[in-house]
Amino acid sequence: MLEKLKKKMNDSLNCLLKDYGTLRTGRASMSLLDDIYVEAYGSKVPLQQVGTISVPEARLITIQVWDSGLIKPAEIAIRNSPMGLSPVVDGQIIRISIPELSEERRKEICKLASKYAEQAKVSVRNVRREGMTDLKKMESNKEISEDEQKRLSNEVQKLTDEFVQKIDSALSVKEKEIMKV
Repeated sequence: MLEKLKKKMNDSLNCLLKDYGTLRTGRASMSLLDDIYVEAYGSKVPLQQVGTISVPEARLITIQVWDSGLIKPAEIAIRNSPMGLSPVVDGQIIRISIPELSEERRKEICKLASKYAEQAKVSVRNVRREGMTDLKKMESNKEISEDEQKRLSNEVQKLTDEFVQKIDSALSVKEKEIMKV
């Protein structure tokens, strides 16, 4: 049972880390484009499915679009994304320069990172509540003793504390990365 709870808490942490990958920190990263979808072939497809994305320099992302008919829709999707990016088309290649972030924008991104961390903590606490409820049911059904229930409850709490600490640590690292000038 503890392994199941640990896996669920770990999934919450991994989701947080994935969300952090999409936050703009002033450095180029392919994960910045993960949430951008292009209108192509009658539906919306991820940008990664219309071209090859690479990061040749610390502040530059390039996209080699495979189908020349998708260059304009890809450019529009990037320009309209909430990331505030300005793509430049050069033949089959779209270049995106990542500008320096202002102090105000860095603080906004830190707030967003904190919000993501809080959501992850809520998710971990929900897993803890689910585990505690299961333990109480097991005790009332006489599957485990009262002492065993208390011992396992303490283990669940330790696991929760461990993951909340990991989330706080990930937030701290991300905030330092964002605020680094």
